[in-house]
Amino acid sequence: MKGRAGIKPPSASCYRPVPTAALRARASETPVPARGSKPNRRPLSVRPVQCRPAAACRADTTRLPYLCATLKEPAVSADQTLAFDPDCHIFTGCGFPAPGLHTFMYEPIATVGGIEFTKPMLLAILGSIVVVGFFWAAFNKPKLIPGKLQMVGEAGYDFVRRGIVYEIIGKKDGEKYVPFMVSLFFFVWIMNLWSIVPLAQFPVTSLIAFPAGLALIVYVMWISLTFKKHGFVGGWKNIVGYDKSLGAILPMVVVLEFFSNLLIRPFTHAVRLFANMFAGHLLIVMFSLATWYLMNGLGFVYAGASFVMVIVMTAFELFIQAVQAYVFVLLACSYVQGALSEHH
Repeated sequence: MKGRAGIKPPSASCYRPVPTAALRARASETPVPARGSKPNRRPLSVRPVQCRPAAACRADTTRLPYLCATLKEPAVSADQTLAFDPDCHIFTGCGFPAPGLHTFMYEPIATVGGIEFTKPMLLAILGSIVVVGFFWAAFNKPKLIPGKLQMVGEAGYDFVRRGIVYEIIGKKDGEKYVPFMVSLFFFVWIMNLWSIVPLAQFPVTSLIAFPAGLALIVYVMWISLTFKKHGFVGGWKNIVGYDKSLGAILPMVVVLEFFSNLLIRPFTHAVRLFANMFAGHLLIVMFSLATWYLMNGLGFVYAGASFVMVIVMTAFELFIQAVQAYVFVLLACSYVQGALSEHH
């Protein structure tokens, strides 16, 4: 690909736009042709500006007014999750490498049948194996006097059964949904916990695809239970909150409930989990990078404060991870309870 005036740009350089003021200055230096003479129609040539490689520009962007990147090298390398230079510190002319969306992007580990297999997908599979393996080991050979592992498994199972399912759905109707809700709770919790596990250090639910998939499963179960319990006409009445006693406001309630239950409900169910995990992981990464970035000169004082924030945010994230798993299952149970009841 050739640049303007037929000049081929070198591989380690790039063009930068010429400021408007410079174009006006060049135009003012161009002599105005006399009346009656033929104007010079030679196109105005813009000389290419030699720039540094993108890696150098990321380390020091104070000398050039424009971002310098090549055609072959993106401004943020895809193989660097954080695009962070370990030699980048304060007072060295290096800007703070703030985390962004690239923090949540990973190079594929492998490609299977045209599908790219990434680290979050691997963590999701490992999370499933951990949950299944734990409960299999805890209840494979149950004893009358439970051992430590069986005791922990029974405590976790009983917490979801009595603390969530029985409280929301009821003991009679909710017993059949206990295995599903227990599996859902621990699967979401484990995928959240990957954020603080060494080497993993990434919450799988911070990618919207995973919460959306889980919310879709709950949504389909809620719809199917609604129509199975009440029939076609009764199911729609249950979904839209049809009640003759509402009188004149019934049409407005029907419209609001229709959009709320069929469209907004699955969206908020997924986004609530996703947004909390996304924001929490971003804060931990930001304070971690800030700790390293400030470790130079007087910046050590501020690095200590940033490191304290890393510890505080990690502890707070532990609490949020459990709460979000609890809320996700709590809402799932409320949807099932609404499908089984006469009025949602």
